[in-house]
Amino acid sequence: MGRDVIIACDFSSKEETLAFLDKFEGKKPFVKIGMELFYAEGPEIVREIKNRGHKIFLDLKLHDIPNTVKKAMSVLSRLDVDMVNLHAAGARPMMEAAIEGLTRDDGTRPMLIAVTQLTSTDQETMERDLMIKEPIDRVVMHYASNARESGLDGVVCSPLEAEKVHSVCGDDFVTVTPGVRFADGDKGDQKRVMTPAEAKGIGSDYIVVGRPITASADPVSAYERCVKEFVS
Repeated sequence: MGRDVIIACDFSSKEETLAFLDKFEGKKPFVKIGMELFYAEGPEIVREIKNRGHKIFLDLKLHDIPNTVKKAMSVLSRLDVDMVNLHAAGARPMMEAAIEGLTRDDGTRPMLIAVTQLTSTDQETMERDLMIKEPIDRVVMHYASNARESGLDGVVCSPLEAEKVHSVCGDDFVTVTPGVRFADGDKGDQKRVMTPAEAKGIGSDYIVVGRPITASADPVSAYERCVKEFVS
């Protein structure tokens, strides 16, 4: 499994998204479609970007009762995306149901990963708002282990946690890490961050990069910088 950079296409319209992707002449970066774009444009935007030749991480973070998630994953599996996710906080029965719903009749399915804790969450927030008193590192590893035991392929986690996730769950358990910023960039609302080169050094498999690329004056160069620092 090779490393890759996933661009977070957090735009509000099809027009804005396709205009952004048109800048990448001859390149087909892996892209993330999140809630904002999916809710604005629906499944058709997924089909159109897929038809353009891009790999797609559909980032909808499902979290509901097992039967509802199973049925939703069955629908998403028909979109031919490459990666989907859910919240590990939904517990093992939900994650197991998700695998069942996502698996097609021929046995294939997109990669399924679980969100452990959002990169905007820190220890203070977790204790105050979620009433989880355990250290955040221990919580993330417990959620990752549950995901592994439920049959998932990996987790979304902070790059600060990727190395330990691999030590707990194995090198073949995928780590997808947002919260990546250039050393000379703005952290935004992320609290647990790392540079692309640092993420590479601690074993992240995929980094998800949004505003450092999408808000750049030269998005293609910013993307190429990420690839150079993380993949090369």
